[in-house]
Amino acid sequence: MEKTATLNLRINQDVKHNAETVLSALGLSMTAAITIYLKQIALKGAIPFELSLNKGPNHLNTDLMTADEVRSFLDKGIEDIENGKSMPAKDFFASFRRMHAHD
Repeated sequence: MEKTATLNLRINQDVKHNAETVLSALGLSMTAAITIYLKQIALKGAIPFELSLNKGPNHLNTDLMTADEVRSFLDKGIEDIENGKSMPAKDFFASFRRMHAHD
């Protein structure tokens, strides 16, 4: 198939590097991988994988909690802060993602 179109895009440098590392191990170039991706979109008429939002564990979903459970959860958090049991948000979210990666 003749290649006559050009695709220019900007992407985060780390994302590009990480993808190139994986693609290299697979014996694929970035161009080949993107071509495969675009062919799959055309073939399926959709993105070729599921897109969804990461969901937290049910015990942290306030939509599933009673008002008393939410209040208790918040009270515990305030108590932890007052007792010095806190950490920077960046550290917390990194830990949270690791802990719930497979939920």
